[in-house]
Amino acid sequence: MTELPAWREGLRRRGLRLVATNGCFDLLHRGHVASLEAARALGDSLLVGLNSDESVAALKGPGRPWTSEADRVCILTALRAVDAVCVFPETTAVRFLEQARPDIYVKGGDYTLETMNQEERRMVESQGGRVVLVAELAGRSTSALLKRIA
Repeated sequence: MTELPAWREGLRRRGLRLVATNGCFDLLHRGHVASLEAARALGDSLLVGLNSDESVAALKGPGRPWTSEADRVCILTALRAVDAVCVFPETTAVRFLEQARPDIYVKGGDYTLETMNQEERRMVESQGGRVVLVAELAGRSTSALLKRIA
């Protein structure tokens, strides 16, 4: 994350609009891909904030993440929609967003502006960015997939 501010400044100097999103992505599925593609369509570059293994375990509980941090980075960076991935150790994306300074911060349609993390919202908006909610792909979620596996 130490390189993030300089990377971001390079985009800004070139006049490129940065879109950021974040998540655990520990069992990547079609819904994630659709969301990432929708996010990328909103700007010139898509940065994915990725929860570290430790923060996924804290958020999701024992046995998670399903795939390692290194594997998740590899998979996400292989997607055409994703320009960069930044791993962060916290359970919220506040510090990541503070350093990324996105023009647009994308959250999935399972959130509303009222139910999303308000610290994250305030961080983005205080830096002149805006929050955009993208619709979920019906029936495509990690929870639904885990229920089918079980």
